[in-house]
Amino acid sequence: METSPSKNSDLIRRMYDVFFTGEREQMEALLAGDFTFTSPNDDHIDKAEYFVRCWPNRDKLRDFAIETMCVEADAAFVRYRASRTNDGVTFRNVEYVRFEGERIKSVEVYFGADESVTGAMRTLVRV
Repeated sequence: METSPSKNSDLIRRMYDVFFTGEREQMEALLAGDFTFTSPNDDHIDKAEYFVRCWPNRDKLRDFAIETMCVEADAAFVRYRASRTNDGVTFRNVEYVRFEGERIKSVEVYFGADESVTGAMRTLVRV
C-alpha cells in the first residue's frame, strides 16, 4: 500500500527528529522489520546493526537542516546540511529513502564534501 507524498514527507521529518532526540523505541517503530541502511561505510546493514553502528553517531552532529526533499510515491531524496561537534565542519549529504506503507524500508546515504573542501575548490577556481 502506497502512502501519500505528504505523509512520507512527515515520516522523513519524524525520522530525523527522533534520530536527534535519541528516542530509540520510536525509531524502531518507524523502521520496517526488514529495514536496511547503506552508506560508504556500511554495506546494506540490517536494522539491528544500524542501531549498533549508526545510532550512536547522532551525538557527533551539532546541527542539522533539511535543504531539499523530493518525495514521489514510495521513495524520496533528501539533501541536508549538518555540522560536526568535534571540529565544527559543515557538510552536505544526500539520502535516498524508501517507504513500505507507513514505515521506512531503507536508507542509502551518499556523503558530500565538507564545506572547507568545497570552499577551497571555489577559491582555486577563481585564481
